[in-house]
Amino acid sequence: MNETFDSAILERIKRSGIVAVVVIDRAADVVPLAKALSACRIEAIELTLRTPEAFRALRELRHHVPDMLAGVGTVLSVEQVEQSIEAGAQFGVAPGFNAKVVQAAQQAGLPFAPGVVTPSEIEAAVEIGCRVLKFFPAEPSGGIHYLRTMAAPYAHLGLQFIPLGGIKAANLAGYLYEESVAAVGGSWIAPRKIIEQRDWSTIIDHATEARRMIEELTRR
Repeated sequence: MNETFDSAILERIKRSGIVAVVVIDRAADVVPLAKALSACRIEAIELTLRTPEAFRALRELRHHVPDMLAGVGTVLSVEQVEQSIEAGAQFGVAPGFNAKVVQAAQQAGLPFAPGVVTPSEIEAAVEIGCRVLKFFPAEPSGGIHYLRTMAAPYAHLGLQFIPLGGIKAANLAGYLYEESVAAVGGSWIAPRKIIEQRDWSTIIDHATEARRMIEELTRR
């Protein structure tokens, strides 16, 4: 497994089964959101770096809900890697593969999963030491069938994928059945608009259903 992606962090992501991918417009919303997810045993969250409040939200999350595994997404630059570490990020992901960003994360000790969607991108990531990869955009690219076919030549490397993009309750099972899938990125659990409305009950409903499905799959 990728030495730069801490095995304990990866195991927590696997145990959660889903990484809740969220966009935070108000840092004050992150604590009640995280508590709602934690109540449903969704243990990992990815705060996307798409708003000015993202790093402040990350600091709030790490301070007030320290048991939640807190990562950052949409990491597009070396500077963002540095800012993420300063704010307390425990892991990072990117939508694409940028060797400079990956290497900055490796050098800083930040577990990092770059985005891939082609065999060439997988090989470029593997060449610099990556073994945990984000498959994005998952559904528009062909979904689990495409991922299974694309990943097959690299099965002996023990690669682990975190698919994101178009995944929801209706197609969740297909991804979680796949051995190479560590967890899925779940943006449907807490959509941006629902967070803005502070509709925690709807988020709990989504997270509860996802957790139920994960437990059913685990028992099989």
